Amino acid sequence: MEKISFKIKGTSCISCKTLIESEVEILAGIKDIRVDYKTGQCTAKYDSSKINSKKIKAVIEKLGYEIDNNKKPVKANQKINLKQWGLTLLILTSLYLLYRLLSVTNIIPEVIIGENLSYGMALIVGIVASLSTCLMVVGAVVISFSAKYENKGNFYQSSIKPHGLFHLGRLLAFFLLGGLLGVIGSLFTISATFMSWVSIIVALILIWLALDILNLAPAINLFKGGLNKKVGRKWQKLKNSDKAWTPLGLGALSFFLPCGFTQSMQIFAMASGSFISGALIMTMFALGTLPVLMGVGIASNRFKRIKSNLFKKVAGLAIIIFALYTLSSALAVQGVNINLSSQAKVEAKETQDEQVVNMIVDYRGYTPSVIKLKSGVPVKWIINGQQITGCNNEIIVPSMGIRKKLTQGTNIVKFTPNKEGTINFSCWMGMIRGKFIVEAKS
Repeated sequence: MEKISFKIKGTSCISCKTLIESEVEILAGIKDIRVDYKTGQCTAKYDSSKINSKKIKAVIEKLGYEIDNNKKPVKANQKINLKQWGLTLLILTSLYLLYRLLSVTNIIPEVIIGENLSYGMALIVGIVASLSTCLMVVGAVVISFSAKYENKGNFYQSSIKPHGLFHLGRLLAFFLLGGLLGVIGSLFTISATFMSWVSIIVALILIWLALDILNLAPAINLFKGGLNKKVGRKWQKLKNSDKAWTPLGLGALSFFLPCGFTQSMQIFAMASGSFISGALIMTMFALGTLPVLMGVGIASNRFKRIKSNLFKKVAGLAIIIFALYTLSSALAVQGVNINLSSQAKVEAKETQDEQVVNMIVDYRGYTPSVIKLKSGVPVKWIINGQQITGCNNEIIVPSMGIRKKLTQGTNIVKFTPNKEGTINFSCWMGMIRGKFIVEAKS
């Protein structure tokens, strides 16, 4: 048994640690490997009769990292660069303005937000994931098999074809297995309240991971060691295979890689309770990851350049924004509503014995979404379903115990607010929100 210690350049977050440890520990002869991603320090114990230090370092370099031969100590935290923070905010602001423009002008295809609003969210999650943990975990697979095709024919044969097959296999697997999860979910009754608690936990974990990426919180590793060693060795064997279908198979198996975003979407696919919904949720997620992962694969030997300070800041803040949105949606299902105080308030129309509320439901949400009521007066809530999607097809009022499936056309809900205060309501996913402000009867 021998032990070596050396430094690695380019480690930037917990995913780098997981990636390197997962790829090295499945090698024959490796007994233990530990990576401190903040300092780049790597320590490995191995059987020198089966493997040597050069082989260990070669595997790490193949992933796009560099072995640091400088003996000087490495600082864990880098100084904050105000210019980089400014560029980060500019990039995030530009992305948000683009999103608002697409939303207002209806440029986004109806297949994304018209048929089922949750599919659009799955696509967005995929884009965010491809800039963070998915890039490190799935990107490792892409990079490691890319080397085999570097000298095989022209650009199409060495880059486009193998990576195209990888993503084709990925999309097919995510469609079929996502559908299977939906079928499994249909066998159980998964309440909206349970899913909201799952979403809250996932959101809090994502916030912590993002703070870790930004070096603002200590690391947590939910998926220590990555793949099981036996599974890992089979995975390694497949990556080294020269068979034509290898990229297709690797793409399909990426469904099982330990990525927090992927596993979160798998939970939502199961909760959908149908083959089509589960399949489309996972397919849209995979589509969201495709551009970045495809680019990384085609330029795999430039992978280390992606892990810049600017990239870390953009990815970290993007994850926090997404996590906060997920958290607010989950809290809405619990009856806790935010972000509506600045919206215009519309008063219900009073008749002789009740107060009438007219509200429209379409792709954009609820109109109006903030409504004033009088306490003690029965309410006739007329909901005009103009554009019903998979997200807005059920409205819930947690504090009143109301759950109403919505259909195209007129839907009526009746209740009586008996005390002053705020009554929050939302779609079953918590993405579309509104509230009643109940005042004393004059």
